[in-house]
Amino acid sequence: MRIPAIRGVIERRLLVNFRVDADVLATVVPEPFEPLLVGNAGVAGICLIRLRHIRPAVFPGAWGVGSENAAHRIAVRFPDGGEGVYIPRRDTSSRLNTVLGGRLFPGVHHHATFTSVESGDGIEVLMQSDDGDTRVEVSGRQADALQTGSVFPDLAAASNFFERGSLGYSDTGDVERFDALELRTHNWQVTPLEVDHVHSSFFDDRDRFPPGTVEFDNALLMRDIDHEWHARKALYSAGIREAGTLSRPHIDTEGFPTHP
Repeated sequence: MRIPAIRGVIERRLLVNFRVDADVLATVVPEPFEPLLVGNAGVAGICLIRLRHIRPAVFPGAWGVGSENAAHRIAVRFPDGGEGVYIPRRDTSSRLNTVLGGRLFPGVHHHATFTSVESGDGIEVLMQSDDGDTRVEVSGRQADALQTGSVFPDLAAASNFFERGSLGYSDTGDVERFDALELRTHNWQVTPLEVDHVHSSFFDDRDRFPPGTVEFDNALLMRDIDHEWHARKALYSAGIREAGTLSRPHIDTEGFPTHP
């Protein structure tokens, strides 16, 4: 059984984005997904999100809980031609999410410690997973425009791109199944963030991304966004990782309820 819809407020969301060599990114993204390119570059990043009043959509806000969460994401194209993100790693400050992730909530969640400091226009977020596999450091301040050199020509283009990536498929304990979760916002709005420092153990892994194949591109900030999370049907691709060949992907017909 899955919770069909979860409602709450995005108190703060950082989208820290990198441009990645398309050929290298293709080795990181599992089939049946394909990297979604902007120009000649792939786009990947980290979502650092602080949530509050999170509860089943049918419950009043007083029932809600809060948490800090991180998701490493890669922009991809789905087998049906749709666009969204593939999520190889989720981390959370919530013990409840780690227990229910992959069961009641879509996707496996790893427990982590988050530290955030906000002062004026400045923001700093540090995340360290308990298993020692993942560490993220980001610091910066609100700005008026995207940082120079971005693959996106302006803020509007970047905003539209990431708003379209509302559906994400996450790795699970089953190498043939990807759990799906869709974000629906009621008041999407982003502002640029000028980043002074960024580190991700995932993107700084030179075995995964050789030198020169990944570079910071831009960062966006969202605040006080009413939203809902909707579970969607899981994607299955039998045997693709073990055999290294693509079997016919199919959508689970029993898992998550369908939403318009």
